[in-house]
Amino acid sequence: MTSPTPLDCVLGLLRAIEADGGAAALEPFLADDYVLTEAPHLLGPDGSTRNRSQVLEGAEHSSEIVSGQRFDVERTTCEGGRVVVEAEWSATLQIDLPHWDRGEQIRARTASIFEVRDGRIVSQHSYDCYYKPQ
Repeated sequence: MTSPTPLDCVLGLLRAIEADGGAAALEPFLADDYVLTEAPHLLGPDGSTRNRSQVLEGAEHSSEIVSGQRFDVERTTCEGGRVVVEAEWSATLQIDLPHWDRGEQIRARTASIFEVRDGRIVSQHSYDCYYKPQ
């Protein structure tokens, strides 16, 4: 059996997030030394860096914050183990957040750069541009 391509691995992670499978669904895609770096954005003006454990803990509680997450992938670029994904992300809020109320749809234009090694994601750098409600 062949291991998944880097693109298959990244798209598998996005589909697992959409399915709201929690940490158990995301865990197989993330290497033990996985690191997520988020550039500053509307909801996190200082940006953030989280390790695998922190990301999996967040995944366990994500359904308390959003539901119906969706990634509409518009473009991918792959070079070796590096995968770049441009997508439109959306979800329905389960809580009030700055700029949005519970029940509203939140949307962002995203670009993420993933590094994949041995069939698992070792790093992700995300750049999220949130659309303000009109």
